[in-house]
Amino acid sequence: MEYRKMGKTGLQLSTLSFGSWVTFHKQIDDRVADELMGIAYDAGVNFFDNAEVYAAGESEKMMGRVLSQKKWDRTSIVLSSKAYFGWRGKANKPNQTGLSRKHLTEACHEALQRLQTDYLDLYFCHRPDKTTPIEEVVQTMNTLIQQGKILYWGTSEWSGVEIMEAHRVAEKYRLIGPSMEQPQYNMFERNKMENEFVEIFKNVGMGTTIWSPLASGLLTGKYNDGIPEGSRMQIEGFEWLRDRSLMQEKIAKVKQLGALAKALKVSTASLSIAWCIKNPNVSTAILGATNKNQLLDNLTALETATLLTPEIMEQIEGIIDTKPVLPEW
Repeated sequence: MEYRKMGKTGLQLSTLSFGSWVTFHKQIDDRVADELMGIAYDAGVNFFDNAEVYAAGESEKMMGRVLSQKKWDRTSIVLSSKAYFGWRGKANKPNQTGLSRKHLTEACHEALQRLQTDYLDLYFCHRPDKTTPIEEVVQTMNTLIQQGKILYWGTSEWSGVEIMEAHRVAEKYRLIGPSMEQPQYNMFERNKMENEFVEIFKNVGMGTTIWSPLASGLLTGKYNDGIPEGSRMQIEGFEWLRDRSLMQEKIAKVKQLGALAKALKVSTASLSIAWCIKNPNVSTAILGATNKNQLLDNLTALETATLLTPEIMEQIEGIIDTKPVLPEW
């Protein structure tokens, strides 16, 4: 396993990490979760990602049960949670969502209970909250750090302007600003990582824990001929994936990527993840697997990344053809 510093912090994250979004409680049970987390940990993965909203809190409970059985040295792993959406769905009442001091604090306490841990290494504001003053958000996160309940705080799916505003407030009041952002990043979703955040990487040194490196499975090639049984696109509540992702133009590109992967003797999934981690501004890419074979294949991305020469990267660029402003990788 390779480890990268999370931005300008001293924290080291495994370049490949393991997350629970969609899979935990919805697609896999405790037994499979135990197996997959064990495989990931044995491969050197040290970051395990979660959130209050995943499976309405059941995802954190499942991970907490697995961790209680594993009895790993707590200092050897990095655990996260995120707050904004609440976990009660349509039953959420006022103050059970958003980034108010009340919800951030109570959501943190609930996450600690579900994960069966004393502190969170990373705590994310899962979305920006335009109804809560940014001063309140920054002050609350700073307080949670001072209390030892969280070690680092960050954002997820915030704009560059919103992130820099949080840093401005933190500097003004001599508080701790956000250390990391969790954006979506893959071959089909590139703007934030390659354009919007570039100046933040240079000036602030922000870490990133990217999600959906496989574009919700599209970049594995499994949707090339339709929607297979048991895939996340069939899960109730995830119909939006079908609307946004299953487009013939993208599938055509995935098929071309598959041909390139075959020539390199790797899977399309491994190639796609490897492409993500070639970006030095990616601290870690979060993997989400439902079985052993998927996870083992995803973990080969580190080796596949060594095959991605400038010539191969140019070939990939020719296939996806999104014409971004390319960084010097």
